[in-house]
Amino acid sequence: MTTYLLAGGGTAGHVNPLLAVADRLRRREPDATVLVLGTAEGLEARLVPARVYELLTVPRLPFPRKPSRHALGFPRRLQGAIDGVRSILADRQVDVVVGFGGYAAAPAYVAARRSGVPIVVHEANAKPGMANVLGSYLTKHVGVVFASTKLRHARQVGMPLRDEIETLDRRAHRAEALEFFGLDATKPVVLVTGGSTGARRLNETVSRAAPSILGTGWQILHITGEKSDLTVSGLADYHLLKYCDRMDLALSAADFVVSRAGSATVSELTALGLPAVLIPYPVGNGEQRFNATDVVAAGGAVLVADADFTPDWVGSDLVTLLLDRATIADMAVRSASVGVRDGADRTVDLVLDAVGRASSSSPSTPETTSETS
Repeated sequence: MTTYLLAGGGTAGHVNPLLAVADRLRRREPDATVLVLGTAEGLEARLVPARVYELLTVPRLPFPRKPSRHALGFPRRLQGAIDGVRSILADRQVDVVVGFGGYAAAPAYVAARRSGVPIVVHEANAKPGMANVLGSYLTKHVGVVFASTKLRHARQVGMPLRDEIETLDRRAHRAEALEFFGLDATKPVVLVTGGSTGARRLNETVSRAAPSILGTGWQILHITGEKSDLTVSGLADYHLLKYCDRMDLALSAADFVVSRAGSATVSELTALGLPAVLIPYPVGNGEQRFNATDVVAAGGAVLVADADFTPDWVGSDLVTLLLDRATIADMAVRSASVGVRDGADRTVDLVLDAVGRASSSSPSTPETTSETS
């Protein structure tokens, strides 16, 4: 029986693919033990136990970026975390460590390396995080979501998607989706979403420019996020929701999407072949702009900077695009050309390959040595 330790967390971008892989491992190997390593403060502290996986924790250790008293103590604290993970690896007889980035991943990679446990890295963003850059130097088993990701030993496996998205037949569910949201079956649908918490610029721009969009003959399904203070405008064919727990139906209803460019969002849109305008989140290290690179290069999406996404831009560029149904149909095909539906299975195959290679290695030539050659 194999014991898997999945390490990562902090944000949904790390936790969701981790859980998708955990579910797929459990489905393919019902007798396996799947453990999760995270922090007590991250999103995993709530989501992992809710999915009935055992959560083991390490301290949250942000990497110091400038000299300080905290920075002086960082090596000692990191070593303590590594030692703690090594104890877990030994006590629970872990066969492989699978890292998804985040605070738990770095000590897990180093502990696995020192303990001779095979390592698998999964990077969700086109611009890799520090922990996974480290992990890529400790193993040849590195899976990435986007083909353009620059990471040592990278092979594209795609995003491990939620089951309801991976198996979604949009055409089969379209009638149900239109009825669910009260949409007009005779008009195409623009889906607007900024994620669960919303996106201020995106929401305000679409709200102000809604008459221009509706004037093209399209209707709008706008999911604003729970923190948004937008209210229903009273415009016919402008359907506004603060929250949607049936994103599978929202995506089934959509003919075009306006959204942020988070890794999961881009992965879902391309897996389903949905054309889009992508507006990267302007704060952070700019990873959302890189996430859009492949689909934009393929012609399946248009990239617009947050500062440029204004009512004037919508009234000119987006309206012109919505009036050209042939171009939108072509964009849908191009979006699907870079999409990956079976990311969960591809990632699990990568994990099983690492386990298989480790078990077939002779004691004198452990996999952790050959991996860094």
